[in-house]
Amino acid sequence: MAITREKKGEIIDGYVERLRRSQAVIVTEYRGLTVKQLEALRRELRGCESEMVVTKNTLAARALTEVGMAAPESLLKGPVAVTFCFGELAAPAKTLNKWAKDTKVLAVRGGIIGQSAFDEAGVQSLTELPSREQLRAQVVGALQSPLAGLVNVLAGPVRGFLNVLNARIGQLEQAA
Repeated sequence: MAITREKKGEIIDGYVERLRRSQAVIVTEYRGLTVKQLEALRRELRGCESEMVVTKNTLAARALTEVGMAAPESLLKGPVAVTFCFGELAAPAKTLNKWAKDTKVLAVRGGIIGQSAFDEAGVQSLTELPSREQLRAQVVGALQSPLAGLVNVLAGPVRGFLNVLNARIGQLEQAA
């Protein structure tokens, strides 16, 4: 059944809205997955603040160009599913790579971040990124270490003075 021009416009508008909210897009080939597996994967991706949509390549390409993102033909060939990553990038990439390994059916083709398109190896490198919480902890640690060093430097003379006083008290007690 053919899709009407108005329906195509609505679908493209939905994709454009999702693309504007998303940090990145990951393209996968889903051929061979059962409906049950596809639903389980979508459910797992929703937990990662992302959404997977099975799309027509021409509609996805139009939406990508409308937003100003790269629309490489190498990614949009054959039956593909597009995953919009609304939150952090590592979690959906890890989920998709795990599913690709486990099912041996799902194939990660690549992804798009802004004007940059990348292949399967690029998606694999996204899985190695630390999570948002880990990055925050690293920033806090980097900010804290100079302050902790400053506190130790400033406390050194006071600590030395207290040690001298304690030693003198010890001497006076022994003399008495």
